[in-house]
Amino acid sequence: MLPETDLHRIRLWARERVPEHLWDQLKVEADVADRHVDIVEVRPPWNGVGEHARFPIARLRYTKTTGLWSIYWRDRNLKFHDYKPKRPTRNIEALLDHIENSGDPIFWG
Repeated sequence: MLPETDLHRIRLWARERVPEHLWDQLKVEADVADRHVDIVEVRPPWNGVGEHARFPIARLRYTKTTGLWSIYWRDRNLKFHDYKPKRPTRNIEALLDHIENSGDPIFWG
């Protein structure tokens, strides 16, 4: 089970990435699973027909035994890999800040 306070922080962070008046064009959302949260970019279909495209940006994985969160990056085959430059931490906001402000194109490139 993921910590509720951290989930709240992640969802709020995702929602604040794009101004509300642009949500019909782009959103950032948090897809929650049992042991991780995927940060996804959501865009409407280019032709206005069909499902919205959901593109994974990063994964935040929680280890219950240690209470630590880790960042994983996504490759071109949509597989996730441990992101070595940022060590696991209990501070979810530090990881979110790194995804947003590190300048590493692996996330928003």
